[in-house]
Amino acid sequence: MGRPKNRRKPQEARWRLPQINWRALALLLGLPAVIAAGALAAAYVLDQPIETVSVAGRFQRVTPGDVERVVKSEIHAAGLLSVDLAAVRRAIHRLPWVDAVSVQRAWPRGLDVLVIEQTAAARWGERGLLNTRGELFDSDERHIPAELAQLSGPAGKESLVAQRYLAAEGRLQQAGLRLAAVRLDARGAWELDLANGVTVRLGRRQVDERFEKFINTALKLVTQRGEDIAYV
Repeated sequence: MGRPKNRRKPQEARWRLPQINWRALALLLGLPAVIAAGALAAAYVLDQPIETVSVAGRFQRVTPGDVERVVKSEIHAAGLLSVDLAAVRRAIHRLPWVDAVSVQRAWPRGLDVLVIEQTAAARWGERGLLNTRGELFDSDERHIPAELAQLSGPAGKESLVAQRYLAAEGRLQQAGLRLAAVRLDARGAWELDLANGVTVRLGRRQVDERFEKFINTALKLVTQRGEDIAYV
């Protein structure tokens, strides 16, 4: 019989787990908590009580005292970081005659407020006021400047009438005339009252063309003899 052949046993594969750097892992897991804690601490330090309110603007109808009272009633006990600036702006904007508002933080414990008032371009109806964009910003104003032209028309047509007024007023001023009133009736017909008492009837159709015809043909006569003319 032959000698038995030597057979090697297959070696089993051995896997080594990678070494874990527990210190680095702890630092990595703890870093967000450290950052969050630092942010909270910084916010606590920076969120100081608001002590001063600076109000700027060119004031005729609104007073800085009114604005400051609104701000203080809106912020309550909020700090400089936690105060809702948008809510403060909205509260100020609800004051009559306020057109635009800017509110900014003033470190370390203040707010800077800039207020822009409305500019009244014309009257609307009996007590309404329109701004230069044709927006009705006050519907019950008791103290209306006498020099403002009076505009009237159907509800919702404020901007359209204001645009007609502003365009016509600019052309007439070049000739030394001023508009006293602009009317748009329910049928869509236009009338302009000049300050010298002459009424310009533009009708419903081709209004722009008729106004240009008035400027080119009748304006000189109206300027020279307005007291003798009732309407054109």
